[in-house]
Amino acid sequence: MNILGRQSLVLWVFWTLTMLLVSAAAAQLRNIIQHPTVPNSSLTSTITHVVMAFMNSNTFNRELASSDWPLFMTVKETRAQLAPGTKIMVAIGGWGDTAGFSLAAATEEGRKRWARNVSAMLRDTGADGVDIDWEYPGGNGEDYKQVPNEQKAWEIGAYLLLVAEIRTAIGPDKLISVAVPGLPRDMLPFTAETLPTIMESVDFLNVMTYEMMNRRDTITKHHAGKVGSRESLNNYIKNGVRPGDLNLGFAFYTKFYRTQHHACLKNSIGCSTLLMEDPKTGVDMGRTGAFAWADEVPAEMQAPFSRALREGGYDNIGGGYYYWDADQDLWWSYETPGSIEDKFGLVRELGLGGVFAWELGADGPEYSRLAALNAAVGSSRRKKDEL
Repeated sequence: MNILGRQSLVLWVFWTLTMLLVSAAAAQLRNIIQHPTVPNSSLTSTITHVVMAFMNSNTFNRELASSDWPLFMTVKETRAQLAPGTKIMVAIGGWGDTAGFSLAAATEEGRKRWARNVSAMLRDTGADGVDIDWEYPGGNGEDYKQVPNEQKAWEIGAYLLLVAEIRTAIGPDKLISVAVPGLPRDMLPFTAETLPTIMESVDFLNVMTYEMMNRRDTITKHHAGKVGSRESLNNYIKNGVRPGDLNLGFAFYTKFYRTQHHACLKNSIGCSTLLMEDPKTGVDMGRTGAFAWADEVPAEMQAPFSRALREGGYDNIGGGYYYWDADQDLWWSYETPGSIEDKFGLVRELGLGGVFAWELGADGPEYSRLAALNAAVGSSRRKKDEL
């Protein structure tokens, strides 16, 4: 999950992040979120799964010699902050962390060793399952300019074997989820040929229906919009995934992008941005950024962000909240409680298994987006109970 434009080692590996997930058992819906900051019980009582992120993928390439697993807090401590019966999962990987996966997947011996270590980690920590976040098998990851996709094509078949090996190692009673891209261009390993096999081993997919505009894009669009999300989910369904095995993603943070000026005067939706990524190296050129609602707004962004909050509006066609600042040439894209309610309609429309969001602490201190998501989940559950 590539969020907030920060380096993955900070956000996913070393930062103390927790991912909260609501289960899709029977009439229930999954509701997924991340961060160690946990609000009061009235906002977490519906959560049935917690995914603690992240362990580095290379951790599991070692020989079994230690029960020391680098979690920022113990599974027991995490359970104590949530409702009884909450499932605790551990996420492995994150944006930019691909080397350990690739090394493991390359050989049968490597896959078996990696899977045995995952099983040992679950046993030693007491976690209930694992979330696999390899972004992405087959290419289009952080290093896609340095390592062309054709050099990683072999990873797609190896990924299927690795996931199957994990299921064999951990058994049928532990959970496996997979973080998968929302952008069609990144779905290289998730096709009609591969997904049925993947789903033989996996309990559910967390579809990252956010970051659907990023620094590789050249025109403005909603980074977590409803229309883009529907397209993404339908791609997975078309390729053989049961709707009930899919979770819809939400973003508890705001994003901004530098645009051209004259190109956006008539219509800021679909207008040209400045070049945001170095075309040779793929390096961020500093023309896009993000911050959480809980973050201190950068000084230079305080006035533009205030205008965005005051003057922004909802695009009823694309299904996203946005604002274009003509003075600063800034395109803002974020989710509000109202847009979350509208986007949640995809759960009912497509028959999805649940929802998730990055990240729980990011929505503090008011937690208005979490409250909106909880309300939508609760309403959906009540409607199912009435049937």
